[in-house]
Amino acid sequence: MKLSRKVLRFILLLIYLKIHASVAQDYDEPKEEEPASPPPAVEECNGIYVSYEFLSRTKGYPRVKNTTAQSWTFNATATVVNTGADELKAWKIFIGFQHKEILVSASGAVSLDGESFPAAVGNGTYLSGNPQADLKTSIDTAGDFTQMQAKIDLSGTQFGVKPPAVPMPKTVKLVNDGYQCPAPTRKKTSMHICCKKNPKLKAKEVKTKFLPRQNGDLSISYDVTQSYANNYLAQVTLENKSPLGRLDHWNLTWEWMRGEFIYTMKGAYTRNIDYSGCLYGPAGTYYADMDSSKVMNCEKRPTISDLPRERANDTEVGKIPYCCRNGSLLPTIMDPSQSKSVFLVQVFKLPPDLNRTAFYPPEKWKIVGTLNPDYKCGQPIRVDPTKTPDPSGLQATKSALASWQIVCNITKPTKGKSRCCVSFSAYYNESVIPCNTCACGCPDTKKCNPEAPALLLPAEAILVPFENRTIKAKAWAGMKKFHVPRPLPCGDNCGVSINWHVSTDYKGGWSARVTLFNWERMNFENWFTAIQLKKAALGYEKFYSFNGTFLRQLNNTIFFQGLAGANYLLGETNETATAMKVPGKQQSVLTFTKSKTPNINVPGGDGFPSKVLFNGEECALPKRLPIAEGNRLHVNMVQVFVLTLCHFFAHQIRLVFPFL
Repeated sequence: MKLSRKVLRFILLLIYLKIHASVAQDYDEPKEEEPASPPPAVEECNGIYVSYEFLSRTKGYPRVKNTTAQSWTFNATATVVNTGADELKAWKIFIGFQHKEILVSASGAVSLDGESFPAAVGNGTYLSGNPQADLKTSIDTAGDFTQMQAKIDLSGTQFGVKPPAVPMPKTVKLVNDGYQCPAPTRKKTSMHICCKKNPKLKAKEVKTKFLPRQNGDLSISYDVTQSYANNYLAQVTLENKSPLGRLDHWNLTWEWMRGEFIYTMKGAYTRNIDYSGCLYGPAGTYYADMDSSKVMNCEKRPTISDLPRERANDTEVGKIPYCCRNGSLLPTIMDPSQSKSVFLVQVFKLPPDLNRTAFYPPEKWKIVGTLNPDYKCGQPIRVDPTKTPDPSGLQATKSALASWQIVCNITKPTKGKSRCCVSFSAYYNESVIPCNTCACGCPDTKKCNPEAPALLLPAEAILVPFENRTIKAKAWAGMKKFHVPRPLPCGDNCGVSINWHVSTDYKGGWSARVTLFNWERMNFENWFTAIQLKKAALGYEKFYSFNGTFLRQLNNTIFFQGLAGANYLLGETNETATAMKVPGKQQSVLTFTKSKTPNINVPGGDGFPSKVLFNGEECALPKRLPIAEGNRLHVNMVQVFVLTLCHFFAHQIRLVFPFL
């Protein structure tokens, strides 16, 4: 029996509709989603898993033809997972960026360098968790990855790497103490690493609820001492822990993360007394009835300075122990009582933090001095409450409500970033080797050469400013047949320079003369200098005009400062507008014996320091040493050969003809 075409079409239509309906029904039925499982690499890690994954990038503006100058915006993700058996406190990771990256944001983390975003991170950056600083274990959380894992969403700009190449960092690793990290496993757009505890490192038994206090060059304690519903009082303590570190006229900055503002302070002040942020911002809405003119500062990132000494007994802003030192923090080997600074700050909070136990310390701490080393500060770490003697005088201690520690460490200055420099000279060479070209940076290189080595100088030239040395330097080069580059080398641009001159060298000992020049307008009170001599320091005897101390435990360092009543290094002066500038100067001779160092070679380099610090700042050293007669004696070797030959023949003739 044959079916008609119409019936056949109708049957096929019914079959199609049935199939479509069944598919749609299956599609609409809800399906149970399986929980996201961690990547396989996490499953194989019994420690701390750290990963970096490159996600995307787009070509930035401006569009340029030079590939190395073209910017690309990128997005990436860093992940830290605790797969070990111990809780990870205050996690810290290093991402080795290498393509001139500028980090614009890092959600879930803060920079350990204390820098605000955007920040240049082309040499790598250290990140730590915020607000999730601690990572718990799977054992304590029943496998809750929200407590075990920290995920950081990164966005920024990189230069010079165009598709299809991928701008990956050099490395990624955990930098918490006690952990070892192998080389990361690399893929095209990702890398990961599993860091484990060092088995050779014996774990310290922690008897406190929070992390133990850490060591560093500068320790800052943020202690909440009084608390109210909408504000609290905090004491900030700065302690200089470095034997050779120092701060003068310090300026401290931090960043409020939850809208807080400073109402009052004692023992310090903000450089900008500004309450406009409280008047027009969220604080002005909540504290509508507050007299904002009495608010000290409403900036998100205030700058705080120490009070001058004359305000120490002021009942309104002073009367705080260890306050009002004009921003000076001396090393303990100079004066332990001058190595600490304290101030109080009253902080007002905003919703939802309006309860007596809601405390959030500021982040991104940074401290700088005038002519002092650079400090890099970490994030605040919760520690056990600080205990202090009871102010009533009773034999009791008083604990803070909550305490955080911020540790700052001195960093070695990079090329051109120093603030002081050293010149070398010696009795056996007429020329002075001056400070390096651009030792302290070169702000203007249009009329000078920042790459050319500095011209050798006559001894008297180091007494005059660089801008007045040109005639003397060129005349000296012409007299000594030295090469003169075109254009001339740039200056050192340093505020303080130190000349080290080897004065004598004899069988039983040797001596040197050290001269300090202050080219700044400011005076340096209670200055100090430290020098390291690798081999010759053991023979140190004494300074004649300075107070010197040999510190063998600090890499054979000789520490010296001005005598009592002469510890001021005056600033640069000029009596008239046309007069040559005259630097502040101090000078002394020091002597050494060779009884403890019989095999040293003073002219060969043992008589010159390998490291020099002024007020804690490491000074730039010359790249060469004075050579005995090296810059004075210029001999024609042909003439020497002819004279030697003539002398030889004359001697032979006398032997043959003795009567001549």
